[in-house]
Amino acid sequence: MCIAVFVWQNHPIYPLLLLFNRDEFKSRPTKPLAWWEGGKILGGRDGLAGGTWLACTRDGKVAFITNVREVEKLAQAKSRGDLAVRFLEGKKSAMEFAEEVAEEAGQYNGFNLILADLCSKAMVYVTNRPKEDKSFVTEVSPGIHVLSNAKLDSPWPKVQRLGDSFKELLHERGGDNDLPMKEMVEKLMMNTIKDDEESLLPHVYPPELEYHLSSIFVEKAPQLGHYGTRSTSALCVKTSGEVIYYERYLENELWKEGTVTYHMDMDRGEEEK
Repeated sequence: MCIAVFVWQNHPIYPLLLLFNRDEFKSRPTKPLAWWEGGKILGGRDGLAGGTWLACTRDGKVAFITNVREVEKLAQAKSRGDLAVRFLEGKKSAMEFAEEVAEEAGQYNGFNLILADLCSKAMVYVTNRPKEDKSFVTEVSPGIHVLSNAKLDSPWPKVQRLGDSFKELLHERGGDNDLPMKEMVEKLMMNTIKDDEESLLPHVYPPELEYHLSSIFVEKAPQLGHYGTRSTSALCVKTSGEVIYYERYLENELWKEGTVTYHMDMDRGEEEK
């Protein structure tokens, strides 16, 4: 199902600091964190449909996506992970691409898509399941946000747990110190606390399934088969332009990790003004 917590344009060192858990069937082919062919896009990749759940570019673009929890699904839906790839490969601004996606939203099963451009300091949230007739496209305000499988910052218990823990960690560390990515991943994203009270569950799926999905780190979901959290990512972008992307991932039943560091090319933002 996936869950992400991030702080956007509200930290003295990190314009963007993002933690992301990817939940998926263990049998689905997946490529771990690496530069893609051509050397422009960095991220993990779905080996089946070719899309991504979280990736970034050398020139300061970032995109990540989660599914919307829903029962009815399109039989011939397009790949949601490809939306992130299209943004990262293209030249449109976050808002321009978001408006393009909104026009074709009916061709996809439910999704939440975040598009960011560090050069222009723009971040946009796109969903094809807006609630209460609200817009498909919304600019993301500076601050801390959590994205799971409903709209951005929905008050699901695990969303609130993760958001509160993230705020607490940032407060403890202060604003002038580098943050330890591995420690953040272990402390925040490995949390297996579940919601025992049925009244707290979203009531989209049967309660016995939603119970297993109610933790930040999904250990298992027997009703779905061999399913759970397959990777945890930490993406840190510093004001200096340094990008650090860390991934802890499951491969052949073994947990592995990798880190890639690079500097963003900030010239694009100036050239496009």
